[in-house]
Amino acid sequence: MSITEAGKVLQTMDRQLKQFPEVERVFGKVGRSTSPTDPAPLSMVEAVITLKPQEQWRAGMTWDKLIAEMDEQLQYPGMPNIWWMPIQTRIEMLATGIRSSLGIKVFGDNLQTIEQTAVSIEQLLQNDPRTKPYTRSIYAERLTGGYFLDFNIDRDKIARYGLTIDDVEEVLMTAVGGMTVSRTIEGRESYAINLRYARNFRDNPDILRRVLVPTPSGAHIPISQLAEIKFVTGPPMLRNEDGQLVSFVFVDVNGLGIVDYVNLAQQVVNENADIPQGVRISWAGQFKYFERAKAKLMVLAPLTLLIIFLLLYINHGSIVEALIILLAIPFSLTGAVWILSALDYNLSIAIWVGMIALAGLAAEMGVLMMLYLVLARKSHFLKIHYYI
Repeated sequence: MSITEAGKVLQTMDRQLKQFPEVERVFGKVGRSTSPTDPAPLSMVEAVITLKPQEQWRAGMTWDKLIAEMDEQLQYPGMPNIWWMPIQTRIEMLATGIRSSLGIKVFGDNLQTIEQTAVSIEQLLQNDPRTKPYTRSIYAERLTGGYFLDFNIDRDKIARYGLTIDDVEEVLMTAVGGMTVSRTIEGRESYAINLRYARNFRDNPDILRRVLVPTPSGAHIPISQLAEIKFVTGPPMLRNEDGQLVSFVFVDVNGLGIVDYVNLAQQVVNENADIPQGVRISWAGQFKYFERAKAKLMVLAPLTLLIIFLLLYINHGSIVEALIILLAIPFSLTGAVWILSALDYNLSIAIWVGMIALAGLAAEMGVLMMLYLVLARKSHFLKIHYYI
């Protein structure tokens, strides 16, 4: 996508979003900064939407309904919609390179094979009845959809004029691409001075054929007499990870937890996807965070219970009393699960951390109850001894 076309799409999206009565203002951005850590192509539009107070919304309108209407209104080929908070989008992109809640990485050595595999996964998850209801949008990157204008320099022809490859490429770089020749300082601002042909001398292939190349004899030769100029297709952007080429499939999940969706998607891919030899896939995005946290919790949760047991045993000097106190933990966790089920909450890292804290509070309450039981038993024995 060209910069001009990307700007038109951005303005059209902003106008469509502003038509919703619940929207106060829209600010869209396309492109990326000069930082190499910002992997935003021109086909990615970031629109920050500021909503009016909910009291001013249409009757019966909810957050989910508003997102659904916006998603239906903004349908652009090759540009799936992902509805996130602005800071969340930026953090996820910089941390994982995935600009959606869930991503699928397709690794391989051949661009065409990688693209075919990614597109087949996109179609499977979009059409399979197990994942279709929970897939708001899904899009596989197209790796071979870029168009480039190639100048194939003919060595024999340039040799007749006493030119070298560097001579011709320097003219192309300066006249067409532009060359920074100096910088200007205006107060605290610094700007590069770029030298190249005016736009009307380089905005179409026919004019580019007439770019003049100076020769040692002083003559100027059109570049069409020195090189073959033609359009070719190729990858608009290459990604490399773990020493292999990689393509991303972006998935926006709706109405289901990430882990549950991945379980369904893995079943669909394993049963129906034809993964060529030399190609592998991995799941990324928030699911990667979950797997990492799950591995840590598998160690922390038993370690927490063991530490609680050791502290109870050191304090009471009795394994029986320590085990009795620990019996309070499963009952408290059972109540927590019931509450989560009643509120229809999905399990998350924050909830598991809360479970660990709840286990500590349950053990503390068990210690208190055990203290009262011991005191009551001693008091009862003292009364019996007194009566005897």
